[in-house]
Amino acid sequence: MTKISKDTVKHMSHLAKIPVTNKEEENFAEGFSKTLEVVDKLFDVNVDKVEPTHQVTGLENVLREDKVIEENMISQEDALSNAKNKHEGFFVVDQILVED
Repeated sequence: MTKISKDTVKHMSHLAKIPVTNKEEENFAEGFSKTLEVVDKLFDVNVDKVEPTHQVTGLENVLREDKVIEENMISQEDALSNAKNKHEGFFVVDQILVED
């Protein structure tokens, strides 16, 4: 049985940069330990005669092939025609800096 300690939770929260209280450390340690107990039980299941399953729904990819339709395209010149400010074929916009 795998037991997760408060120190392990503290270390994980530090790595994830998520602050946790002492009470939360206790709750997470207990919750993680219970979860790992359930996972450990899965190792006891005999799956010798079970074939691996990679896809269970039978669904297939429904994405269309990416095709360029030239008559729907506009030229770079047309795209920039109403731009207030442009430089070497690109839009120029004001710099926006935000501090947290």
